[in-house]
Amino acid sequence: MRAESLFNRLVSQNACLVTVQATRGSVPREAGAWMVVFDTDTLGSIGGGHLEFQAIAQARHRLGGGTGEPMLRYPLGPALGQCCGGEVQLRFELLGATDVDALQLRLAQQRTPLALFGGGHVGQALVQVLASLPLQLRWIDSRDQIFPADLPQHVVTEHSDPVQAAVPELARQSRVLIMSFSHAEDLEVVAACLLRQRQHGDLPYVGLIGSKTKWASFSHRLQSRGFTARELSHVTCPIGVAGISGKAPEVIAVAVAAQILQTLP
Repeated sequence: MRAESLFNRLVSQNACLVTVQATRGSVPREAGAWMVVFDTDTLGSIGGGHLEFQAIAQARHRLGGGTGEPMLRYPLGPALGQCCGGEVQLRFELLGATDVDALQLRLAQQRTPLALFGGGHVGQALVQVLASLPLQLRWIDSRDQIFPADLPQHVVTEHSDPVQAAVPELARQSRVLIMSFSHAEDLEVVAACLLRQRQHGDLPYVGLIGSKTKWASFSHRLQSRGFTARELSHVTCPIGVAGISGKAPEVIAVAVAAQILQTLP
């Protein structure tokens, strides 16, 4: 079930939010991982297995009027049939209609901002992959009517002409992917990102689609604009994890998404 459908149900049906509050040792999910539990549906995951099974049962016990401490500890040993050996502390919170806005904001704040410049074939394939990850996507292009009508959740589109004008307004700590329809546009976006990085140092990842030859040409032009070799080393080009040779948009999208995940905390 899509997230927006579950949030809509909170208007008339209560739910229980289960959050990984803290961890110790080897555990299936990190602190901050969450799951929303309804009477018959769930959204999200705290790691699966018997831990999640017990958490769902505990959440539905509370939805049925049962009581319990707001936080419970679960040792991941033989008693749970999980051999991780660590310990997870879960927080249980009942939710109703008055909690919808706060919950949406709270979960959105856990998403890392990512700016994608370019609405072409690779960009469209990337959005489909990235939309399911813990990211808040800002999809930018200088062309009108380039974006599809049906967008995944957590994707906001923006028309910007010139396209590099959007760079100063990006959220802090944005990961940036550059793949416009034009090498000239790509160059200007890279230059704008490097200037922002020089001034604020708040773009942890700047990735440019293209070959080593393209980057060699861009490097020469950017150096002539006064950017140093150290500044240019902040740009990743080519993009995507190594060892994947396919050039189809969907293949590139998976390789690039994997690389973006490597940049997340």
